[in-house]
Amino acid sequence: MKPSRIVAAVAALVVSAGIARAVELPFDQINAGRYQAALGDCAGCHTAPGGKPYAGGVSLETPFGTLVAPNITPDGATGIGTWSEADFRRALKQGIGHGGKRLYPAMPYTAYTKMTDSDVAALWAYFRTVQPVTNEVQSNRLPFPFNIRLLMAGWNWINFTPGDFKPDPKKTDEWNRGAYIVEAAGHCSVCHAPKSALGADKGGLTGTVLQGWFAPNITGNLHEGVGSWSAEEIVSYLKTGVGRGSIGSGPMREVIENSTSKMTDADLKAIAVYLKDLPASDKAAPTPVATDNPAMQTGARIYAVNCSACHNGDGSGQGALFPKLAGNSVVQQGDPTTLIHIVLAGSQGAVTAAAPTTPAMPSFAWRLTDQQVADVLTYVRNNWGNAAPPVAPDAVGKQRKNGS
Repeated sequence: MKPSRIVAAVAALVVSAGIARAVELPFDQINAGRYQAALGDCAGCHTAPGGKPYAGGVSLETPFGTLVAPNITPDGATGIGTWSEADFRRALKQGIGHGGKRLYPAMPYTAYTKMTDSDVAALWAYFRTVQPVTNEVQSNRLPFPFNIRLLMAGWNWINFTPGDFKPDPKKTDEWNRGAYIVEAAGHCSVCHAPKSALGADKGGLTGTVLQGWFAPNITGNLHEGVGSWSAEEIVSYLKTGVGRGSIGSGPMREVIENSTSKMTDADLKAIAVYLKDLPASDKAAPTPVATDNPAMQTGARIYAVNCSACHNGDGSGQGALFPKLAGNSVVQQGDPTTLIHIVLAGSQGAVTAAAPTTPAMPSFAWRLTDQQVADVLTYVRNNWGNAAPPVAPDAVGKQRKNGS
């Protein structure tokens, strides 16, 4: 009998009603669930820096206030040890937790609803083998009236349609696999879809501001999206944190480290195929800011002194260490929030098995004024063939004030 078919006592304890007991589960289902946890980036929200795996405690800043990711280890007192598999499935696919508790969509049930029952069952099997950790977490720290969970019933009625993923019979199996990961387990829309006033996805993956960063356009748009990227470059970016001269940073760094770098090459290729096929918006590239513009002239001088040593005078960067600025779609996003954040706060790339040396950029907040940051970013966004709206000093000042 193949080892993957052997049903054995799992060497982990599940806490139910305060009593530890061993549970028999098939190894192949547990391993499938471990992979589902990577696809869903469960560690990204439920494992605090320096904390025990899945014990919760990560603060999630939303436009409505702070939520803290709960403990999802099988601890009976503070985790999900007293949950049933039906409770778990209902939470993922309907946004309703144990005892009828309404969940907030920071837990992306709006995407997880598309997961297959077999994938949810595998994920449940895996979490039953995780080490139980006693860690009490107060998840809801929203101000009134957003702290009233019953309001989510109305939010769901307006914004949420439960239902499984439906493959497109006109597309290839690879395309549909990519669509399933992006739309369901990978929940890419949570970061990359524009949001309504109620915080719901408005559709499309054209980018939005999230926790002081701008999650970029990842549609097939040639100027701001991944339309000019090859599938191999997308795979490299998701696997190593470096692709087409771009280096993953901010929240995407965490996604790469905890999730995409752990995916199979086949799944990464499927994601790339799907993203490149997403319809590009009809938004045309803007006219570059003229080279004789005062901001461009000042920005050129600031760049030569502060940036050219790493990114080179022609914006070509230095491989996997310092990103390429010329032709970089992230640099040319309509919203400069990410660039301002990086200049003010600095940044560090992802650490992955395929690329263990992580590049970093220091903060320039101490060195450059709001006007100087705006000028150098305007220059970078409109030089070497780039084209993007100029950056306003007020936008820099606002982010500086907010601590980014």
